Amino acid sequence: MSKDIVEPLVAGKELRHTDVVKNVGQEKASATAAVARPSGVPSDPVHGAGPGGASSERDTRARVARLILEHGPITASALGERVGLTPAAIRRHLDALLADGMIETGRARPGQTRRGRGRPAKWFAITDAGRSAFVHAYDDLATSALRFLAEAAGEGAVAAFARRQIADLERRYRPVVQAAPPHQRVRTLAEALSADGYAAAAAKAPQGGGEELCQHHCPVAHVAAEFPQLCEAETEAFSRLLGTPVQRLATIAHGDGICTTHVSSRSLCGGGAEDSGAGGVTPRGDAGERSPETTANSDEESGRTSL
Repeated sequence: MSKDIVEPLVAGKELRHTDVVKNVGQEKASATAAVARPSGVPSDPVHGAGPGGASSERDTRARVARLILEHGPITASALGERVGLTPAAIRRHLDALLADGMIETGRARPGQTRRGRGRPAKWFAITDAGRSAFVHAYDDLATSALRFLAEAAGEGAVAAFARRQIADLERRYRPVVQAAPPHQRVRTLAEALSADGYAAAAAKAPQGGGEELCQHHCPVAHVAAEFPQLCEAETEAFSRLLGTPVQRLATIAHGDGICTTHVSSRSLCGGGAEDSGAGGVTPRGDAGERSPETTANSDEESGRTSL
């Protein structure tokens, strides 16, 4: 996939549901071109000339991809009208997007009945790869926003933001997790996470007792790679929900294939913690090794979990 197509998407109008940055407003369709165009680009990028011509071409292609994402399936003629391109120009951009795997074609729009004679028009729709390009672009913008927050207000502000964002997830999960029998709460939490797209599973820990909560997908992995406070806030929330100390063993953001959290056995923690809402977070050991010790500090007293 061409990076030149992805970069202009960063200035788009909406951020994906990573729980890091939410929707920042809706613009009118007529303003889409201005929003997606970086500063310094001519208002009519199709006719941009000189040194900026290549950049203008990429910017226009990004606009076309965005329109297909937002309004697709859509025909080439409808795209040309929205962007103000000639049929030859719009075909050039569509061919490039097809070659990059960003879009795909069909002969009829879903649910639409063909009318009249002649060759049916092609409809263009975004592909999974094309949608992912927008997702990663939004991740870049979310990272930039958190980077600015850290520079303007300090690392503590990022941590506070992360805890606030995870609080909604914790509120939604708490009734479900607490309604489950103590021995099924890790599995119940995994099911709740899977419903939100984390592809989570619970299993017995291979050694030392307890259980492991494994997340095979992380919606904020690209952002958390630079801001581990997001992972730390999530780990603290798991401890509170399960009422027992937990230890983050691995994270996708850290480069591991799976986010793995060890959940201490309640029988080893006094047996009465499951209903108290109190837990603890054990720092990850060196080189990803398990630490034999656990802490039972409250959320206010506990430190950060090192990734």
